[in-house]
Amino acid sequence: MMLGNGRWPVLLLALAAAGCGTERPTSLPGGPAAYRAIPVTAAVSDMGEIAPGDRLSIRVLGEPELTSDQYVVDDSGRIEVPLIGDVGAAGHTPGVLRDELARRLGARFIRDPQVAVNIAQHHKEVFTVEGQVREPGRYEASSDMTLLGAIAMAKGTGTAARVDEVVVMRDVNGQHLGARFDIDDIRMGRAPDPQIVSGDKVVVGYSARKGAWHDFLQATPLFNIFYLIH
Repeated sequence: MMLGNGRWPVLLLALAAAGCGTERPTSLPGGPAAYRAIPVTAAVSDMGEIAPGDRLSIRVLGEPELTSDQYVVDDSGRIEVPLIGDVGAAGHTPGVLRDELARRLGARFIRDPQVAVNIAQHHKEVFTVEGQVREPGRYEASSDMTLLGAIAMAKGTGTAARVDEVVVMRDVNGQHLGARFDIDDIRMGRAPDPQIVSGDKVVVGYSARKGAWHDFLQATPLFNIFYLIH
């Protein structure tokens, strides 16, 4: 079905208005400054260290009420142990935690306690991708994941994506960091591809100009045929 002549000026005017609108970038650093906040190679925690969300196996010889495979490290990095209560675990190796448990148990409750600590299950490492991608969501992180890889996991950018406004947000030691990247520059080798680590959030920006053009074509499916014939 052809559009009536009266609808063309309205659609074209809306498209032009969207194209003339400003698309202000975020205040986050871009270009070389972006890599000072989100470096090419991120510092990652040692997988031998205990982290929030890990499930621990703790064995205390002759003490079944203390022995369990279900000690889960909470978001603050601590576990609750019978008799001695709250114990900091995150950031320590199992050996360090074992010595601390033995010290505290031996100080008041058990003579010469024999303690064993192991990480039964590491917490799941994930990052999120949001905004103008085809399949936003949470994805499993890996040691070689990069920004382009993260976007590929989300099935690529959408039709209205602003590829020069891709934001990466990260928490480091309680500090909120963020930076914006141009993924066309990364694809063309003009800029490095930064590493994405567990907990990162990737947000692909929206282009009003691309969005308006896409909506225009969706609303006028015969536009190209009409243009070629006339």
